[in-house]
Amino acid sequence: MRTSPTAVKLPDMAGRWNALGKQLGIVAKEQGTHLVKQQAPKLIGRVQSSSMWDRAVRAVATPRKAAGPAIRPTATAGVPSKERARMIVYSPQLDGRADPGEVVWTWVPYEEDASNGKDRPVLVVGRERDTLLGLMLSSNEDHAHHPNWVGIGSGAWDSAGRPSWVRLDRVLDVPEGGIRREGAILPRKTFDLVAHRLCAEYHWH
Repeated sequence: MRTSPTAVKLPDMAGRWNALGKQLGIVAKEQGTHLVKQQAPKLIGRVQSSSMWDRAVRAVATPRKAAGPAIRPTATAGVPSKERARMIVYSPQLDGRADPGEVVWTWVPYEEDASNGKDRPVLVVGRERDTLLGLMLSSNEDHAHHPNWVGIGSGAWDSAGRPSWVRLDRVLDVPEGGIRREGAILPRKTFDLVAHRLCAEYHWH
């Protein structure tokens, strides 16, 4: 039986490939670390320069802001009542616009720290276009002994039914867009008591 030339060469070729594989393995072991050190910075640079890398970094580094309610404008910390002196007229109407004689709710900053404050009732005593002039209410009983506060009793503005006092010596500028809701209408007799003090002590008329 005759043997084909191809059959004779196959073992020889296999041996050569086997030897070549061993040589490549030796080179890889000896040069592998060097090649990695040499090529790694280039590879990392390419990845870092890609827009995909940039987007990934921004996605991880930048916290997502949760959608929240729109922030309402707040009242000022207040100005001396004499600087806002004007005619005061009792004219409450629950028509969506706050008028003198109504108690509304808004965020009022603390006088000593305007970065903090609380939601509280305010008595409207005037208006300048879309800015309401208000007097702060408080249920703190200590104000019964303060000369610049006047008691107005209890009303619908306080769900707990506690008596309240109105601060007379400072007027808050309240953006109408900052009103949370209409709280109540102050009785005319009680409003007149507040108005009388403003006129007698703070030059309102």
